[in-house]
Amino acid sequence: MKQVFLLIGAGQIGMAIARRMGYGMKVVIGDKTLSHAVAISDIMRNAGFDVEPVETDLASRDSIAETIQKALSFGELRMMVCAAGVSPSQAPIETILKVDLYGTAILLEEVGKVIAPNGTGLVISSQSGHRMPALTPEEDLQLACTPTEELLQLDILQPANIRDSLHAYQMAKRGNVKRVMAESVKWGTRGARLNSISPGIIVTPLAIDEFNGPRGDFYKNMFAKCPAGRPGTADEVANVAELLLSDKGAFITGADFLIDGGATASYFYGPLRPTK
Repeated sequence: MKQVFLLIGAGQIGMAIARRMGYGMKVVIGDKTLSHAVAISDIMRNAGFDVEPVETDLASRDSIAETIQKALSFGELRMMVCAAGVSPSQAPIETILKVDLYGTAILLEEVGKVIAPNGTGLVISSQSGHRMPALTPEEDLQLACTPTEELLQLDILQPANIRDSLHAYQMAKRGNVKRVMAESVKWGTRGARLNSISPGIIVTPLAIDEFNGPRGDFYKNMFAKCPAGRPGTADEVANVAELLLSDKGAFITGADFLIDGGATASYFYGPLRPTK
């Protein structure tokens, strides 16, 4: 029986982290589109990793539970990375909230029941969650601690209170960070740790599509006017993930790390600051 690395979301960021941390482990890759999981698995397998692709719907508790049981059939669940989700340009409000917020909450809850002692987990959130004005303490508490099956019933998540798909995405990502904080307390009772990373613009096939799409100028302006002056790479996200998932991060849990080249700083205090 091996230690298991569970990756939900077959994309470039998830693969970069799995390649950095999954050596010597059984890597189980779940994605709603099985062909995506197979493609990433093939790349990793050809680089010497032991990989198993699985079809996983992040918006379904049953699908998540099946994937976790598949992972446990190979050994103890030592690491979990959630890098799945849909962007504002990919889906309507309801889907974004169902997948990015509710689905992630289910995953953290279910993995938290079985994660190995000294296990670690990581959620890939987004800089978007840092762009909204602060929520009230009560709203933050609701996002963090509302029972998962009641989460989408919160008043702040009802259609009348969500302006558009971007606002839904921001709420979901703010919710991810708060959920990680709350769930890290529960994971701690098993001797496990849980953190999140909020990346900015990272060059992936999806980002390249965005650069060449209708919002391309917006994205190009964002990274041009951030202190780093460029977009990031998946491997730079993996650099921080390595710290958080390894013993070097043993005193870090319930935390979120913003990795955006300073774009959020520029948004609040620099040339990206909104004029109205």
